[in-house]
Amino acid sequence: MIIDCHGHYTTAPEPHNQWRIDQLAAYAAGKPSPAYPEISDDIIRESIEQNQLKLITERGSDLTIFSPRASAMGHHEGDQRISLEWTVACNNLIKRVVDLFPETFIGVAQLPQSPGADLTASIAEMERCINELGFIGVNLNPDPSGGLWQTLPLTDPYWFPIYEKMVELDVPAMIHVSASCNVNFHATGAHYMNADTTAFMQLLQGNLFAQFPTLRFIIPHGGGAVPYHWGRYRGLADMLNQPSLDTHLMNNVFFDTCVYHQPGIDLLVKVIDNKNILFGSEMIGAVRGIDRQTGQYFDDTKRYIDGAAISEPERQSIFSSNARTVFPRMDAKLKERGL
Repeated sequence: MIIDCHGHYTTAPEPHNQWRIDQLAAYAAGKPSPAYPEISDDIIRESIEQNQLKLITERGSDLTIFSPRASAMGHHEGDQRISLEWTVACNNLIKRVVDLFPETFIGVAQLPQSPGADLTASIAEMERCINELGFIGVNLNPDPSGGLWQTLPLTDPYWFPIYEKMVELDVPAMIHVSASCNVNFHATGAHYMNADTTAFMQLLQGNLFAQFPTLRFIIPHGGGAVPYHWGRYRGLADMLNQPSLDTHLMNNVFFDTCVYHQPGIDLLVKVIDNKNILFGSEMIGAVRGIDRQTGQYFDDTKRYIDGAAISEPERQSIFSSNARTVFPRMDAKLKERGL
């Protein structure tokens, strides 16, 4: 079985996207948000069948862990009310996709984070999505300010209430920023990579997992710059009098395979322990075109894992068993299906 840990609903129906535009316009005008539009099952089916499902079938994966479009979370826009309204709409739409395609998709929740707000609404939405909608994890934005980095580090007690709830529910979080409102940082080419690397360094500097030993994070996009600079981070751990990365972080931190060329995957599987790598494609996502050097889609990351110099058991761990370990609620659901 091949489990893709990193999928977003980047092809959500246009009425859903237009409602967000109208919602923000109403907020700017000091008016109530408009009513959410009626979107038929047929419209949702078409948006999936002509896009994600088509490519999943062609490329050979089986199950995609699916969440709202990360770049559209837009936590820096509006206020806590606006973020909550938008988040509920997005998560409910993911639930509808999962219900229409239960063999292919399983849900992960967006959280209604907002700059300066506490995490009360995020915790409540997490509980709703896990307990009522059957989701198996959440996306956590370490920078709700959209590239301005006005939030405290992930090791600060500010975040502890959400970690306590994650531990209670036994769900992981993918650390994933949203759009950038900072002109210095292109969203997918800079802001995403910056955030992945920054999150890892914050965790290295702290001692979070001593307090939350079962807390689990996935750092996407291959871990940002971390695997490429693994020696730097091992050396920084020594300089900061921190334990070895193996014991300090790597029982709790995992990287996906959203790295869009073979040499990048080859480095990832060589440097990072196999148990810490989860298959992911971010398809259909940041890079949608065809690589002129190979003639293949950049985001067909299964092809790179197939081509990596690793053993077949290691390949299967990346494709399936590692994700089942990190997402125990998914593992339980699959076992119920006899998988």
